[in-house]
Amino acid sequence: MNVTYLQRFLAVAEHLHFPRAAISLGIPLASLYTSIDKLEAQVGETLVHREKPTTLTPAGTALLRDAPRLIAEAPPPVERPSVPAGGKAKASKGKGRAPIVKGQPKPYKKRQGR
Repeated sequence: MNVTYLQRFLAVAEHLHFPRAAISLGIPLASLYTSIDKLEAQVGETLVHREKPTTLTPAGTALLRDAPRLIAEAPPPVERPSVPAGGKAKASKGKGRAPIVKGQPKPYKKRQGR
């Protein structure tokens, strides 16, 4: 189970209000809904009744008891190596421009139509 999804579920269970939980987590509301949907898909059961008032289902209550233990037992996140900054950015020269080749005449510009 994804630890981030469990942390977001705990915030929803604490507030029992999706917008307040999203504000407390500092994430967009749509992202919170998506996280809960994905967690419910992993568990295979509905965890939260979304009608007002928001309540936990029996499966949600059971997960609420186990969530802190699951988060604590989860392996620490893998640190990604820091990538050094890239080189010099190259500007696009647009379509149809031929490269300059040594020994070749420069490509001519087409005349502008009248």
